[in-house]
Amino acid sequence: MAQPSAQARTREYSATNPIEMFPGVVRRTLVSGDNVTLVQITLSPGAEVPQHTHPHEQAGTVADGKIHIEIGDESWDLGPGASYLIPGDAPHYVRAVDAATLVEVFSPPREEFAND
Repeated sequence: MAQPSAQARTREYSATNPIEMFPGVVRRTLVSGDNVTLVQITLSPGAEVPQHTHPHEQAGTVADGKIHIEIGDESWDLGPGASYLIPGDAPHYVRAVDAATLVEVFSPPREEFAND
């Protein structure tokens, strides 16, 4: 059986760094490894993540609050417990309907987030 290349690790929430990506949108990298990056995104009411693309597949869940999300030509209003999958290179946009917290995984890892 092959040995994993990443080392096991933990990180206390207090050791994460809040990065304001856009007004009212704060990202914290919780942990990042060889194959995935796990982040928390908090959004103030009305805050937006402008439409963008990236090559990473992105999966997330709404931990609390409510968001409006657009992926490609489709859109949804999602609340606590709802999950979503954004294929790599798909255009997507998010707006917080209410204050919201998202937990997201990116694969391959978001190297620009890894050392936050």
